[in-house]
Amino acid sequence: MNTINGIMLKDMLQSGANNLNNKHAEIDALNVFPVPDGDTGTNMSMTFTNGVKEVMQSGNDDLSIVAKTLSKGLLMGARGNSGVILSQIFRGFYQGMDSKQEANSVELAEAFMNGSRIAYKAVMRPVEGTILTVIRESSELAQIYANENPEITPLEYLTVLCKEAKKSLDSTPDLLPVLKEVGVVDSGGAGLLLVLEGFKAALEGNPIAVSDQASTVQNTAAMEMENEGFGYCTEFIVRLNNESLKTFKEEKLRTSLAQLGESIVVVQDEEIVKVHVHTLTPGDALNLAQRYGEFVKLKIENMQEQHNTITQGADVKTVAPVSAEKKKYAIIAVAAGDGLKALFEEYRVDKVISGGQTMNPSTEDFVAAIKELNAEHIFVLPNNSNIILAAQQAKDVLENENIHVLSTKSIPQGLSACIMFNPETEIEDNLVEMQAAIEHVKTGQITYAIKDTTFDGLAINEGDYMGIFEKDIIISTKDKLEATFRLLDKMIDDDSEIITLLVGEDTSDDEVSQVEDYVASTFDVEVDTQKGNQPVYSFIIGVE
Repeated sequence: MNTINGIMLKDMLQSGANNLNNKHAEIDALNVFPVPDGDTGTNMSMTFTNGVKEVMQSGNDDLSIVAKTLSKGLLMGARGNSGVILSQIFRGFYQGMDSKQEANSVELAEAFMNGSRIAYKAVMRPVEGTILTVIRESSELAQIYANENPEITPLEYLTVLCKEAKKSLDSTPDLLPVLKEVGVVDSGGAGLLLVLEGFKAALEGNPIAVSDQASTVQNTAAMEMENEGFGYCTEFIVRLNNESLKTFKEEKLRTSLAQLGESIVVVQDEEIVKVHVHTLTPGDALNLAQRYGEFVKLKIENMQEQHNTITQGADVKTVAPVSAEKKKYAIIAVAAGDGLKALFEEYRVDKVISGGQTMNPSTEDFVAAIKELNAEHIFVLPNNSNIILAAQQAKDVLENENIHVLSTKSIPQGLSACIMFNPETEIEDNLVEMQAAIEHVKTGQITYAIKDTTFDGLAINEGDYMGIFEKDIIISTKDKLEATFRLLDKMIDDDSEIITLLVGEDTSDDEVSQVEDYVASTFDVEVDTQKGNQPVYSFIIGVE
């Protein structure tokens, strides 16, 4: 077979998604920082699975449409930096497949080469020794081979592409010293190779199936939601359009929703369809349903908030309808922890997206949040370096909106930006003042190590408490308070005036008091202590 068509590409995509899903935990383990985070393998698998899910649900076998549908699904489902870059690679791939019914090896080579170009353009400061290097080097060399041997089959091309990608991946530690020190290859590049190897297996007639031993990313999320009571109770009523009235099947919608959550109810009454689902990604459920018609009514409730209502007497909050009156400004922030959420809302944030280090919001999460707001200018505060690209991608999707993504890399940076926001001044002044506040604050964090490793010469043991100052791990010890004290010593200097202490969910009142006493007896600064209730981080510290 000298070409591939849409049906073959769909088989390749499913095989690639399964291969990545089966081994996403292995990719997670390659992460350099030994912290519990939104791991690369999980992010990439969720991203790619979302794209493939869109392809399979479309029912279209046209090569160009399959590639376009994949690109859109990846774009909206992209999570984390590697997920966004993966979506850009296949955006470029789609451009190479546009208007084609079949593609030969030379055309495939150009499509992947274009994917590399588009991915590099999406990153402001490309770093070599990453997924970018792997796609660039492999696609360049494979294209040279294809151009010199235009008669080769797509399988032969994929064989060369995988071989070159593996060589490039193995060389990433030579380009990034931190990879060599930890003894791993780049995790994003490794995830990309799994996808490509899945493509190759499909063309060989041995497509990768979902492993019985590997729980899927979606099922893992659903289990967490069920076991922990987290997620969103999502209910809506859709009025079917004329086309859907003829083709709508309750069972098909139930099957699609089963990929997103549990407790599913779908009831059709002539042109009206009522739906109930518990899901971690309500935006995905809404987008799925919107294909059939228009919403008559919708309600989304945070089940964690419902749990808090029972245990703490808090009010259950539902998603508010879009305001009819247009405001001048609105702010969106990302945070995990009900205390941090309340703090951002106190600082004039209109919408807090639940997420952070352990769960990176997708592009679609940002798009859904932006659509809820009615404002001339919308500020977006990602508050994590691994979330910025997804936020920027949402801005590109909604190109007619005035969206301003501020590159906040931490919670203290986001809070400082909010403090400097002035609803009475012009947009240019706000951008200048908020950016200056971001650059002025220093961030430190106390968390625990998930594995034994060495980082920048510092020996780290699993279970240690680590003090992280910006991007550097400065201490690793079994004593949480010792780690906190040494981190404060490193962060506070003669110019420091205010310390913001955000207390995590695992930190006791006694530990907080000891930290406050240490600061008071050691430094001449003010301390603002807030109960953030954030997971993962015992303390998040901002110094200004």
